[in-house]
Amino acid sequence: MHGSQFFPKVTAIALAIALSSQAYAASRYDELANLPFKNGFPTKASSQKLADELIFQRATQAYLWSLPAINIWAMKEASEKQFGAGYNILPTWKGRINAKTLVTTPNSDLVYAMSYLDLKKYGPLVVEAPPGVQGMFDDFFQRPLVGPTIEGKTWRGDVGLAGPDKGKGGTYVLLPPDYNGPEPKEGFVYRSRTNNVFLFWRTFFKNPADLTTPVAEVEQTHIYPLGQKDTALPMQFPDATGAQINMLFPHDGAYFDMLSRFIEAEAVDPADMDMRGFLHTLGIEKGKPFAPDAKRRKLLDQAARTAFKMSKVISNDLLVNEAGGLYYKDRQYVNTFAGENTEFQSSGSYTNLEQRVAFFTSAYSDSPGMVMNIVGAGAKYPATSRDADGNYLDGGKSYKMTLPADVPAALFWSVTAYDGLSASGMPNGQAFPSLNQMDKPVQNADGSTDIYFGPTSPGAGKNWIQTVKGKGVLVIVRLYGPKQAFFDQTWKPGDLHKQ
Repeated sequence: MHGSQFFPKVTAIALAIALSSQAYAASRYDELANLPFKNGFPTKASSQKLADELIFQRATQAYLWSLPAINIWAMKEASEKQFGAGYNILPTWKGRINAKTLVTTPNSDLVYAMSYLDLKKYGPLVVEAPPGVQGMFDDFFQRPLVGPTIEGKTWRGDVGLAGPDKGKGGTYVLLPPDYNGPEPKEGFVYRSRTNNVFLFWRTFFKNPADLTTPVAEVEQTHIYPLGQKDTALPMQFPDATGAQINMLFPHDGAYFDMLSRFIEAEAVDPADMDMRGFLHTLGIEKGKPFAPDAKRRKLLDQAARTAFKMSKVISNDLLVNEAGGLYYKDRQYVNTFAGENTEFQSSGSYTNLEQRVAFFTSAYSDSPGMVMNIVGAGAKYPATSRDADGNYLDGGKSYKMTLPADVPAALFWSVTAYDGLSASGMPNGQAFPSLNQMDKPVQNADGSTDIYFGPTSPGAGKNWIQTVKGKGVLVIVRLYGPKQAFFDQTWKPGDLHKQ
């Protein structure tokens, strides 16, 4: 079922939401709007209800606004608790990342390395990036660091094929937001708007059974304080494979405790002053302890749980109504990077908060190589949580997806299944919840590839990604080094058809 049949489904959902909203408004919103004032002043009861409502509303919006920061901060805290902290520690998934590591939309079909660099503690840091990595530097609002302008092009965040080193490796100098020293003479200079920087390396393998080369590439990385190469701490590359580590951001009131720790650790960006005012209302302020009483903590917990659910409504229902929210008119695949802008700014006049929330509630890391349409470099990520009929993917049901022949990926392609709620890897009992080009999947006579999803095997000799009963499913098709056929849509992935 395609285009003309899909949009009535979305319209029906929108109508149902509108009708339920009207009924809800007739109760709660009417009550708020009609709370009594006496002689122009609020009664005690009205004042209390409206004060609580102010806290609730500011908390829900603060949650949605800060998702990019708290998604990555949760990863930092969990990683450093497990592996230790320091510029010299680069946890590496040497046997590939699997569903035991809880983090939003990881890719099992690469070797991952992720680190969290504290520029306030250590000052400017130098990163010697080896050849072969495809990576990025993001600040802790997951905005790509601004790099040098070379031949009229300003580089932002990317390292590797899509970066200024063009895959040959290079030296990068990371400067903190308050840096006022001399301009470094070496390497590519990248400037951060936050004290902390996320380093994210990905290296490729050709044979899933032999990861020696991609791991060795990661382990050529050197990180040290500017001017202190000879006295720097030795690099450590702890193996994170199989670590049962929860790197997910909280979906409840604990989120605001984490947000308070983030605010305390981070530089004050003048662009955030209004939202920091929202946080002040909640009791979160840099330099002051966050100590809500029992009543406030309950209200914040309710707001956090509501805001997380709002983020899922935005991702699953509202995003498709955004311009370019779907990759194809006749397919279910969502495009959270429709604006081709790393800060989700649209037409230079506003930030598309729907796209930003949809991305950071289900993913982390952001760079031009992911966002811009660059033939043969970077990556693209068509994603869907719906089957061909427009219904949500159910882990208890079976589906078939077909990838037409000649998948337009210069480097490789992969397909991965995720838990529809947390967006972490589907805990399906298989080694990895994914299938990739290097697995040499079974192909049809015409070169196309059928991939089956479901709780039970479709039979011997078929490409199967197992799902789990009782869990919704999010599916992402990854194309590394997308070719022209992807951009002109002469090649399109098939929808998931219920079997």
